[in-house]
Amino acid sequence: MVWLEFIICAALIFIAGSQLSRYGDMLAEKTGMGRTWIGLVLLATVTSLPELATGVSAVTVADAPDIAVGDVLGSCVFNLMLIGLIDLFYRPRPILSQVDQGHILSAGFGILLIGIAAWGLLSSAQVVASRGFWIGPYTPVILALYGIALRMVFRFEQKRMAVYIQAEALRYGDVTIQRVYRNVILNAGVVIGAGIWLPFIGIRIAEATGWGTTFVGNLLIAASTSLPEIATSFAAIRLGAPDLAIANLFGSNLFDIAILAVDDLAYTPGPLLAHVSSSHLFSAIAALIMTGIGITGLIYRTEKKAWARMSWDGIALLALYLLNAYLLFTFGKGIEK
Repeated sequence: MVWLEFIICAALIFIAGSQLSRYGDMLAEKTGMGRTWIGLVLLATVTSLPELATGVSAVTVADAPDIAVGDVLGSCVFNLMLIGLIDLFYRPRPILSQVDQGHILSAGFGILLIGIAAWGLLSSAQVVASRGFWIGPYTPVILALYGIALRMVFRFEQKRMAVYIQAEALRYGDVTIQRVYRNVILNAGVVIGAGIWLPFIGIRIAEATGWGTTFVGNLLIAASTSLPEIATSFAAIRLGAPDLAIANLFGSNLFDIAILAVDDLAYTPGPLLAHVSSSHLFSAIAALIMTGIGITGLIYRTEKKAWARMSWDGIALLALYLLNAYLLFTFGKGIEK
């Protein structure tokens, strides 16, 4: 029954997520906000709400902080891996060479936020916990930087879309804005509901395996709560909107680290990162390296794929995801708190 529930839930997310990408693309055109902004805020927020629900419930009801932190950092690694997976199916050139270089802005903020989380994992147990603080010093910094990131990307997109609207013909002129809003809300509701249901199914599956909560949080739960990103990103590619897909993935990482700050606020025993396994650093460091690879691909803009229909940056992203999974499975359980 649990596997049947998993299949039903995944199917709902894929169907609704595909529709959400379509109407998100329409909303980007009709509001003049741009695909990067819509992907960064609307799609990234909606598709990351399962991580928010999972994290808050993990640090409150379930008292499983490793699940919460593993879900956030594991989702960041998973989202970046999806760029490599999309590159495998995207034709004919590397995906990162076909999107706007404005994504470097959100990717750069992603490095800042993930780096702060990694710093928190290193320092909070030794410094913050001993001083009796309820939350770690990284939490207000993360929330402030997230707000700054959204503002800067919005201002950047406003300028870019002013040129785009003058240069490009409208693709969805016959669709009313009311219909777009209605369908965005409807499909977002399905994604949110199914996404909230999915992690609890994953936990039930995980309990039967006997794996450590760090590995389960970083791999199984993170992959489960990232199903909306898979659906919306591949649907955006089918729509011919690669910018929407890449913005969704980089934007989801920003929102996921903001969720880490929310989880810290909800965790009352003390700073969240002082009460989890240090093995989460594997995922934090992997996410930093993978984001750096993404930025390199956006800047260098290779025109040809290197091997087996993939670019070198796509191959590197997939390889680092597998390496991170191996390290967590091999060493993660042994150093859990």
